[in-house]
Amino acid sequence: MKQSRPSLVVHDARTNNLKGVSVAIPSPALTVVSGVSGSGKSSLVFETIATESQRQLNEVFPPYIRNRLPRFERPPFERIDNLAPAIVVDQKGIGRSSRSTVGTLSEVSPMLRVLFSRYGEPSAGESTAYSFNAPEGMCPECQGLGQVLTVDIEQLIDRSKSLDDGAITHPAFAVGTNYWKRYATAHRHSGSSSSKDLGEKLFDATRPLDEYSDEEWELLLHGGGFQTARLDDRGNVAVNDYEGVVDRFTRRYIAPGLDSLKPRERADVEHVVEQAPCPACGGTRLSRAVLDSRIQGRNIAEVSAMQVTELVDWLTDLPEEMVRSSVTDPLLTALRRINDVGLGYLSLDRPSITLSGGEGQRLKIVKHLGSSLTGMTYVFDEPSTGLHANDVERVLSLLHQLRDKGNIVLVVEHDRSIIEAADHVIDIGPGAGAKGGRVTFEGTPADLAKSNTLTGAELREPLTRFRALRDPKQWLPVRHATMHNLRDVDVDFPLGVLTAITGVAGSGKSTLATKVLPRQHDVVLIDQSPAGINPRSTPATYAKVWDKVRRVFAKANGVGVGLFSFNGDGACPACRGRGEITHDMAYMDPITVVCETCEGRRFSPKALQYTVDGRTIADVLQMTIDEAVDALHDDGIGARLTSFVDVGLGYLTLGRPLSELSGGERQRVKLASRLNDHGAVFVFDEPTSGLHMADVRNLVGLFDRLVDAGNTVIAIEHDLDVVAVSDWVIDLGPGAGAAGGHVVFGGRPAALASETDSVTGRHLARRS
Repeated sequence: MKQSRPSLVVHDARTNNLKGVSVAIPSPALTVVSGVSGSGKSSLVFETIATESQRQLNEVFPPYIRNRLPRFERPPFERIDNLAPAIVVDQKGIGRSSRSTVGTLSEVSPMLRVLFSRYGEPSAGESTAYSFNAPEGMCPECQGLGQVLTVDIEQLIDRSKSLDDGAITHPAFAVGTNYWKRYATAHRHSGSSSSKDLGEKLFDATRPLDEYSDEEWELLLHGGGFQTARLDDRGNVAVNDYEGVVDRFTRRYIAPGLDSLKPRERADVEHVVEQAPCPACGGTRLSRAVLDSRIQGRNIAEVSAMQVTELVDWLTDLPEEMVRSSVTDPLLTALRRINDVGLGYLSLDRPSITLSGGEGQRLKIVKHLGSSLTGMTYVFDEPSTGLHANDVERVLSLLHQLRDKGNIVLVVEHDRSIIEAADHVIDIGPGAGAKGGRVTFEGTPADLAKSNTLTGAELREPLTRFRALRDPKQWLPVRHATMHNLRDVDVDFPLGVLTAITGVAGSGKSTLATKVLPRQHDVVLIDQSPAGINPRSTPATYAKVWDKVRRVFAKANGVGVGLFSFNGDGACPACRGRGEITHDMAYMDPITVVCETCEGRRFSPKALQYTVDGRTIADVLQMTIDEAVDALHDDGIGARLTSFVDVGLGYLTLGRPLSELSGGERQRVKLASRLNDHGAVFVFDEPTSGLHMADVRNLVGLFDRLVDAGNTVIAIEHDLDVVAVSDWVIDLGPGAGAAGGHVVFGGRPAALASETDSVTGRHLARRS
């Protein structure tokens, strides 16, 4: 395309593993930055270009405002020319607030509230009165949250035990505590102050609670309205108003709110409570006046619960005066944009915390499409993640729309179709970590396919090829699967083979494979949730080699092993071994900066004065897994890390926090610990997320290794190259949300390619 503005030029970028990278990015244009995982793509796009843009933009504000904005350190580079303001559209969690929904994020809900304030009968008032975030609109019982915390009696009380045996499981009610005594040693107060006349014993503390009568059980949980007497530790008579266990627990711990509790208290409470729909509003979050206000027989809660596709139909069927109003037209435009990015199956009341990273990113795209800003730099992090081939085409159209408004659209991407649709491609490599960080190609997609790069070689490969297949050994039946949009689904999963579960986003794949299947059968779920239970977990701790490294340092230097722990004696006193310090910015996101005392090394000066083979303990943390395998031979340390290399994570450093990994990297960390399993059923949730085409080929090799060892691999997958080489495919659909939830196809990949009723089949046929 014609270049109407000067290119964005980066000179000598050296962030992380970048080795003096210089590139020119045309404007306006869609530029894809490609390369294997860990090659340095994000270091260039996010940590250099986007960070420097945001840093310089913040500096234009007055000091008073600047001091309240996030502070960014200048990335290492010589200079950047023609840098435009950057808008980062990544996959980080959005809307962490429990009050955030699809409607509030997409800014559709405010328009819907205006519609009801104008045409709702009877009117509840101005548009703000229809908001569950406004005092006049929220349900007074749940304060607009739609959920209330209730005691999970099965978790709080073990009925197989007696009070003396600790039937009440919460620590505050443990045997011997003051709360425990109010039940186990209490008498119904007779009115006497004599210690010899306490009254009738309230409960038999030696009898299991499952032997209590209904009256005794109700008295224990919810009794009240009388006084009890018991002897205190000094032998005096203590008289108290009686309060049932559940009522006391609710008043003491639930009513004040979990946020009011100390971290330890909160963790204990969360074990014995559950969320339930608010009985006053039925989970709608809204007041009775708002729920009574209706348009064409529906209130705003019912309308917000519709799928976006259904809501569009409902709006277009309204009386002509409403459809042609100034509020309905932009409302329909916004809803159609949501549908255009493949999210038509969502409802406006869907909590944003339940959205995947890919869904959240596409909602951000919808917001920016409505912007009239031009001359910006939009930065995207793998927008194809979690998308069916059918939805990728839609996202491409949106990226082109942003470009055509006069913006630079800069995309970190592995998807073949997005790379081929780009105006310009920058390939970073040739390898990962220390083996990457260089520009291996810069030019058009057509020229990339001719280049001597890994990405070019993959683009030259035949798109999709079927292969010789393995035969199922047995079958794993799933019967009457009914959850979310699944409707009484019966399906058989083959054992001893590689099975791909396909279908458009929202068709029911994850529900079937990660919710229903694990309930009916014993499976190993390897998803994209955080790896490791500790926020300080690293590859070294996860692989159980860190304690061995510390012992090597302690033995070689004749000091205690605790000195080499960043969680203990060896921690930097300023950051407490984190290597960074997080500042709470009140109403803004917390800001994290590198610790100035230890410069991110995490250890105290005393710990850093000891070395082994010329390396400090911090130097070892900074080694990549590839380097550690070659260098650390003591006590089999390097050998225990080889599984990380096998799953393609050799570029990670030993000290990289697992909390910073992408979803795809987290999956591979978990896979590394299970590579030698036998006879297991593995379920993977989109395992190719964040993987270069060459890495996908390696991943398929790992799946084959698992299957050949007697395991079963079931993968929720959109990558057609993986689908094509699977032994079996289960396709769900035909659409998303209410239009999905059915098994459209079950069989061999080649047969799916000829299945015209399957969206997946049609794309597979086009690629094969």
